[in-house]
Amino acid sequence: MLNLIIHNQSEEQKQAVEGIMKSKESVFNEAKAGEKCYADSQGWLDTEEWADDAKLKHLEEFAKEIRANADAFVLIGVGGSNNAARSVVEALREDGAPEIIYAGNTLSPDALNRMMKKLEGKSIYIDCIAKNFETLEPGSSFRILRQYMEKTYGEEAHKRIIATGTIGSSLEELCTKYGYTFLEFPLNVGGRYTAMTNVGLLPMAVAGIDIRALVQGAKDMQKRVHEESAENNIAYQYACLRNLYYQEGYRVEMLSSFEPQFRFFYKWWIQLFAESEGKENKGIFPVAGEFSEELHSVGQFIQDGSPIIFETFLDVTKQNSSLIVAPDEKEDYFNYLDGKDFWEINKAAYHATVTAHSKKLPCLTIEVGELDAYHFGQLFYFFQFACYLSCKIMGVNAFDQPGVEAYKKWMFEALGK
Repeated sequence: MLNLIIHNQSEEQKQAVEGIMKSKESVFNEAKAGEKCYADSQGWLDTEEWADDAKLKHLEEFAKEIRANADAFVLIGVGGSNNAARSVVEALREDGAPEIIYAGNTLSPDALNRMMKKLEGKSIYIDCIAKNFETLEPGSSFRILRQYMEKTYGEEAHKRIIATGTIGSSLEELCTKYGYTFLEFPLNVGGRYTAMTNVGLLPMAVAGIDIRALVQGAKDMQKRVHEESAENNIAYQYACLRNLYYQEGYRVEMLSSFEPQFRFFYKWWIQLFAESEGKENKGIFPVAGEFSEELHSVGQFIQDGSPIIFETFLDVTKQNSSLIVAPDEKEDYFNYLDGKDFWEINKAAYHATVTAHSKKLPCLTIEVGELDAYHFGQLFYFFQFACYLSCKIMGVNAFDQPGVEAYKKWMFEALGK
């Protein structure tokens, strides 16, 4: 399970956050119950709605077929259409599983050409994921990849083309007309909340991820945050702490870890909070710290720069790998490491960093029991529910994204649409 640790909390801060938790308890109760005003966006609130046994069985069987025939699987999507899957795939992909190639998240011709080059000589399946098929990045990539598939596989191409979209959309019409496999993108789940749906689960399953363990982790976290009282609730406490730090003038939250396997999880987390909370001239700007590397760059700003950041660490408690430093007859001045495990060395760096940073700024740690599919499921649901609560306390809608549309008018005009 996940645990939340607050480092160096003053008595004044403790009383302040307790005050927020008491005054906003109605917000917590409303969120647990689900709100009619957000009914069209809360299909994720009950994990079972889009990840029940029948749906998981269908995805597992489909993924098994793809795995048997594919060298590579192209995930065409941008933002919420690929971030959740990518975060787990890049952390846990099974050896021997099809390579997952990412498309639909750029308009750069150089990047697109590099992506296409990866397909050469491989047996390919593609999945275009788009809730709104008007989005330019996945739509344009889907075109060039469909053309590639038709050129490569001829009349059999349709058997290798998948699309995940909303029922009644132009994407579904395209699938019906040309015989592509169509999977439903839930209409009542926004992209950044779709980890436990067809959107995230199929690519994960193709990559060999245990999607049942992932979903079970989300279910267990759902049960926990819906059953825990307000005063003991891990998600509510985190949401209230974020809002306390915001009131104290901290405008940036850094999600940090000493485990590179979280690299693409950061991107999912950043989108979740930026797109959900950044509205009406409000919000905490989310950034990530990839340690220990970035201690040698942004670490300087954290320690001595403007006091605008608070930090949330992800710390994995169960050792997942080992590498012992062997003694060396050559004098390199690192003999103090002889016989030590890099797991131990990395942990020493983490504890030292928390000690140093918490003397300058508010620091939290979310302890993660193990780096596996189950705990990724826990993290997805925890942060989604906490984000919803944080937005409610801040007074913004967690489920819309009007600012994302602002650039599109000018872009479409420039392209002659």
